[in-house]
Amino acid sequence: MSAWQIALVGFAAFCAGAMNSVAGGGTFFSFPALLAVGVPPVVANASNSVALWPASLSGAWAYRKELARYKRYLIPMGLVSFVGGIGGGLLLLATKDATFSRLIPWLLLFATVLFAFSGKLSLLLRGAESGQPGNSPVALAGQAVVSVYGGFFGAGMGILMLASLAMAGHDDVHEINAIKNLLSAVIYSVTVLTFVIAGAVSWPYTLVMLVTATLGGYWGASIARKIPALWLRRFIIAVGFTLTGFYFYKTF
Repeated sequence: MSAWQIALVGFAAFCAGAMNSVAGGGTFFSFPALLAVGVPPVVANASNSVALWPASLSGAWAYRKELARYKRYLIPMGLVSFVGGIGGGLLLLATKDATFSRLIPWLLLFATVLFAFSGKLSLLLRGAESGQPGNSPVALAGQAVVSVYGGFFGAGMGILMLASLAMAGHDDVHEINAIKNLLSAVIYSVTVLTFVIAGAVSWPYTLVMLVTATLGGYWGASIARKIPALWLRRFIIAVGFTLTGFYFYKTF
């Protein structure tokens, strides 16, 4: 590895870790960087998943105060995420990449629009009720779908999970981010184990990305907690539409 390759991959992973802890979409930075330094696409995808896994943990740790009151809620959600991630990985093995790649922009568009209007839609679904969301069928079913998607192909998983959690009744964007980071780490754990066992990881680049992505994840989550909820929501929506436009351009 040359100095510029290390710098490019390291910086891209830092940005990816920060993006994933705030709004998702970090793959937009890290995956192209790996391709740019000559890593084959399949190995780049596997290495990217391994590298961004600790960033979700560091992002969740930065939100530990928000997560503290959701302990009983997170156990069943975590189990659903783990099982869904396994299911998505198995589904990926049985599906051609070209088929799914054409669905990506439509899935991102759906998730972004859903999150943009999640507040109004949540009120329609729950009426005027308030209080801490529980493990409702809506929450568990939504997380199951997101987990399968994340195990199948992780790009945009953060946006989709943000939308799902908002629809389940979470109205605090910072708490949504905290739960999203933790559950994303569970899903990443499944894919990481699969790729490592399969020997499909480029470890020299991955080790560099592991460090910088983890730092980026913690930094991004720390900054996000200081941003007004309204502006953070707007930023998330902007990231979603940017990713949607990119994947439509790339695919069609």
